[in-house]
Amino acid sequence: MKTRIENTKYEKELYDKGISFIAGVDEVGRGPLVGPVVTACVVLPKNYYLEGLTDSKKLSKKQRERFFDIIQNEALGIGIGIKSEKIIDEANIYEATKQAMYESIDNCLKKVKIEHVLIDAMKLEKLTIPNTSIIKGDLKSITISAASVIAKVTRDRMLEELDKKYPMYGFKDNAGYPTKKHIEAIEKYGIIDEHRKTFKPVCFYLDKPNKLKKN
Repeated sequence: MKTRIENTKYEKELYDKGISFIAGVDEVGRGPLVGPVVTACVVLPKNYYLEGLTDSKKLSKKQRERFFDIIQNEALGIGIGIKSEKIIDEANIYEATKQAMYESIDNCLKKVKIEHVLIDAMKLEKLTIPNTSIIKGDLKSITISAASVIAKVTRDRMLEELDKKYPMYGFKDNAGYPTKKHIEAIEKYGIIDEHRKTFKPVCFYLDKPNKLKKN
């Protein structure tokens, strides 16, 4: 488990420079075959610390849900950015992720001012606010970790709703990633509107009839 010093190093360096309002930005959903990419921008109170908070991929669903509720209650501001599978297919996943990040920052700015943005890996060239891109930032920055959890839980809940409509694909368990069950369902039933048509192997099934639409 990361220590407080390891998790807040980047934040402390900015606090020492007189910067108080630091946003963390992260994305979830670049790899799945279905659904949107979701990003979150989170501003935490100065010197904030939450024991155990780290990259959402390192947490259990129960832990993510608990941290999600805490962050929702204690963050100074939260913004969400969502870009659909249609935009992903039109622009490509990298550009769609950038668009979603800009959107989440803009939405967060409606609630709180931001003096510096810490971003997980991505570089946002058009961002006018001072910012720092951090490789594996969701493991190194508590603010990015918070954004990771918000984005992950938000997207997972969207896929759980989609699962109610198409339970045969197993979206509530695979979150749209290319698991064996998911691929087998595509082969059996075809692709749905929410699938990313430019992603492999989805693109190989574009001409296959969707059996679900016949029912």
